[in-house]
Amino acid sequence: MDPRSTALLVIDVQQGFVNQHSRSVLPAVVRLVKGWHALGAPVVLTRFHNEPGSPYETITGWTRLRTPEEQALVPELVPYIGRAAAVIDKGQSSLFTAEGIDLIRDAGWSDLVLCGIDTDACVYDSAVDAYQRGYRPWIVTDACASTGGPEYHDAALLLAARNIGPDHVVTSDAVLSRLSGNQEAAHG
Repeated sequence: MDPRSTALLVIDVQQGFVNQHSRSVLPAVVRLVKGWHALGAPVVLTRFHNEPGSPYETITGWTRLRTPEEQALVPELVPYIGRAAAVIDKGQSSLFTAEGIDLIRDAGWSDLVLCGIDTDACVYDSAVDAYQRGYRPWIVTDACASTGGPEYHDAALLLAARNIGPDHVVTSDAVLSRLSGNQEAAHG
């Protein structure tokens, strides 16, 4: 992975998505963000907003992530907002909104490393969208979680291994090593 063409996409690590099933991934997410910044590689943060009348409300009856408190990024990520390549607010699960599409295309990123909450929804949907658009998505297993519990997280990783490739479901150690190793090779 080349740090110039590989972005870290931190998906919806927001107050409203932190619970007993997802809280444990916060240190791994912050570690990835710190590692990415240390290498000078781009980081994108996303925030999900569940607007009134959304399909989440009208079809499934889900009305969370409406208040500013729920929509806020977790305190651990607040120091990185100003250093992010972008913060994308979205009313859909995938980060491939018009803004997200333009950002990724214009930046020339080819590899998109995804972490965040929920593995089985916004992370998975973004990875599949990336794959469908010709980008290489990488899901970081130990920096993702599902608010529904480990069975949803595990199910999403199983589907991701099948649908985007088992080599693209990685640990944070593996992805940081691969990214820093390529940077060293480029400067060596």
